[in-house]
Amino acid sequence: MPTSSTRKLGFFFSDHHRWLLQHIHKRLRNRADAEDTAAETFCQMLAAQVDPASIQQPRAYLSTIARRLIFDRHRRRQLEQAYLERLAALPEPLAPSPEEQLLLIEALVSIDQVLDGLPMIVKATFLYSQLDGMSYVDIARKLDLSERTVSRYMKQALSQCYLSELAP
Repeated sequence: MPTSSTRKLGFFFSDHHRWLLQHIHKRLRNRADAEDTAAETFCQMLAAQVDPASIQQPRAYLSTIARRLIFDRHRRRQLEQAYLERLAALPEPLAPSPEEQLLLIEALVSIDQVLDGLPMIVKATFLYSQLDGMSYVDIARKLDLSERTVSRYMKQALSQCYLSELAP
């Protein structure tokens, strides 16, 4: 027998799912992506253990979650595209296997999430150092910064990485 909270959630879902799906579909113009995003929106609500009865503006609440998910999807696709473009420039014997490519894309997405919120210049500094293996001198020259600034940005990015490891 379903519990009271399960019934509330079921009603909440049935009351708002169709609207949310249409709302997301208007933005993405892709039915499959809209369905995935709508499902993930409700999954995040479940994970947050929010009582549906406590939500004053359900559509605003759901659309905020969905908007974040759409932004994350877009950012992930941009990362994947940049990686694939870079990969295409490699000689074939150096290209990673499809399995390695998937792992590398997952790692890039994780790094991007960890660095989220930092200024773009700090992210760029970190990525040039860690992914391209550039020295601080080369990064400073490329970004028109002082070596000291590059060092400061690296400390900032590395601190963010360390703090993300401590978060539950």
